[in-house]
Amino acid sequence: MMIHPTAIVESGAQLGADVKIGPYAFVGAKARLGDGCVLAPHAVVLDYATLGARCRVHSGAVVGDLPQDLSFQEAETFVIAGDDCVFREGVTVHRGTKPGSVTRLGNHVYMMANSHVAHNCEVGNHVIMANGTLLAGHVTVGERCFFGGGSAVHQFCHVGRLAMIGAMGVITKDLPPFCMSLTLENSRVGGLNIVGLRRAGFTAEQRKQMKQAFGILYRSGLNTTQAREALLADTTNPFAVEMGEFLARAKRGICRPSFDISGDSADE
Repeated sequence: MMIHPTAIVESGAQLGADVKIGPYAFVGAKARLGDGCVLAPHAVVLDYATLGARCRVHSGAVVGDLPQDLSFQEAETFVIAGDDCVFREGVTVHRGTKPGSVTRLGNHVYMMANSHVAHNCEVGNHVIMANGTLLAGHVTVGERCFFGGGSAVHQFCHVGRLAMIGAMGVITKDLPPFCMSLTLENSRVGGLNIVGLRRAGFTAEQRKQMKQAFGILYRSGLNTTQAREALLADTTNPFAVEMGEFLARAKRGICRPSFDISGDSADE
């Protein structure tokens, strides 16, 4: 364990093995750092924040500050991050609002500079947020999503797994799994996240099934309720069922297609 003499680690903080804490960093008395965590100079991990193994908190990042919610009253609320998360310069991750509630990040979450995760968000494994990504309160993000720089998600929205949000894109409705929203657009879907799906190892046949599900939702002329039922009925296509189940949970409506939709673009 290496703790720089100018760092402040309050009594009661729980530090795992091989933790490194740089100059002027701060660790609260009720914070927990897993094995191998590294805090850069001026990094801050506050009370009720728990980091898994091998997390890295860069200069100026703050994990575990109070929620920006006017209804918040002093209460024990939490940030819990999994293993191998990266919080780059200026990142902020806030605690939950209601007593006992949690802002939760999975494993291998990479938050680039000046990104923000608000109170009570749930972020899945292997999510990447480019610089300046903003998640408002109670946002839920599935695994392996990618957020372009400067993108923002409205509170209570759900983003399905393996979705991509283009740079400066704004999401105010739920974004279904495997879909890609367009750069500089408000809640408009431009097609499947083909590059992300390939990188995640999905086969051409699996991507074909996803495209079929996408077609039912966005190209069939069905309304959302009809599309949901059609997707759930397609039991031979697990991705159609997954998309149908996502629609069944949607509370804010779903992102609509753009005028220049590319769902039938070449996949190979």
